[in-house]
Amino acid sequence: MEEILARSPDDEPYGKSVQTRRAILLAAAKLFSKEGYNATTMRRIAEAANLEAGSIYYHFKSKDQILDEVLDIGVRQLYEQIRRIVERARAEDDSFRKTLAQLVDTHLCFLLKENDFTSANIRNFPMLSDKRRRAHRPLREAYAQLWRSFLQHHQDTGDLRGDISVTLVSQFILGAMNWTAEWYDSERYPVSLLSERLSKLLLDGMCTKRGGTVRKSVEPFDLTDGLEPAGKAERTRYQILRTAARILRENGYKAATMRRVASEAGLEAGSVYYHFGSKEEILDEVLELGLRDLLSGVSRAAAIWPNKEDHRNRIATAIATHMAYLFRASEFTSANIRIYGMLPEGIRSRHRPVRHEYAKVWDQLLREAQTAGALRSDIKVVPLRQAMLGALNWTVEWFDPGKGDQRGYYTLSAFTDLLIKMLLDGISANGSAPKIT
Repeated sequence: MEEILARSPDDEPYGKSVQTRRAILLAAAKLFSKEGYNATTMRRIAEAANLEAGSIYYHFKSKDQILDEVLDIGVRQLYEQIRRIVERARAEDDSFRKTLAQLVDTHLCFLLKENDFTSANIRNFPMLSDKRRRAHRPLREAYAQLWRSFLQHHQDTGDLRGDISVTLVSQFILGAMNWTAEWYDSERYPVSLLSERLSKLLLDGMCTKRGGTVRKSVEPFDLTDGLEPAGKAERTRYQILRTAARILRENGYKAATMRRVASEAGLEAGSVYYHFGSKEEILDEVLELGLRDLLSGVSRAAAIWPNKEDHRNRIATAIATHMAYLFRASEFTSANIRIYGMLPEGIRSRHRPVRHEYAKVWDQLLREAQTAGALRSDIKVVPLRQAMLGALNWTVEWFDPGKGDQRGYYTLSAFTDLLIKMLLDGISANGSAPKIT
């Protein structure tokens, strides 16, 4: 691990070739960050670096090689900065709250404002093949271990609540931060304000009263109708969509070719065209179904809660339902969440109306709770909803129901309960249960 972390792009000797190479990497990082890997070509990278199209190959053999180096730099630079903060805080005995706020602000500044390499990593890593991911996992694991060590130290000293897994807390925090790349608008408010709000949410949760039993009025999985189309043609069409959703979720947009979808759906290559005219048409319907499933499920969960004044449990039920659609009730929803950030702007824009409908459901739910005094008044509803859904959505990148973490086995239900606990009550140790042993 030390060898992996010791390398730096600044170790190379200074010269024109090095300057050109860095210009290519800077240009590529910006393009990968803003437009994604699939939409970025070698020609566009060369143009952005002010090079002739062919000369880029003197420095890099392929776009994949460029991406690998961009991803590496993005994590390495962030790792070094976070490591310095943790070490200084430990030496100066800084408080948990102060240090966590600094760590959150640093991560968000790298991701959203100062470093295209970091944002390129967050946006593009989920779409890599398993083989290509393996090369980057040691460095990403080293970064995650920094967070786990920091949190473990403060759980040992009693600052972090003891009834939650350090591994899950670190993933929860990183997920909440990483998803901001999908929604943060620098023109609305500065990163420093976002960092402050997110730190407060992580530490203290969203509710005015901490603790209490969370009761979910329904089993979220039962909210889906579970009905497939009746006719043969309709069933075939539905099978194509389900197959495409699985490929998109597991392998990304580029891998979901018409030929592969047909093959894995058990169809002849050309027969898929009887049902869909293009890959984009399939993609649009998968995205639409995923959003509609989620919108319908969470809306119904909030609506059927018997006590409308019990805002804590209405919110908990909505969270549980969101998680159920991500992992159990709708393969279309998980596909939507995983690939949306990597899609071309033209495709994303077509689905924004439904995403806005879903956001309004949550905004109403949270505002009603805030008006009734159940939700903290110092939290803005829209950023809260964005951060909360971000933390939930990012779980599709790392949580595998049944495998759990190093502390034990987690079913989806147990995992969801932990997420609800952290979102409603925060991670600081004020009044928390005894530490898990």
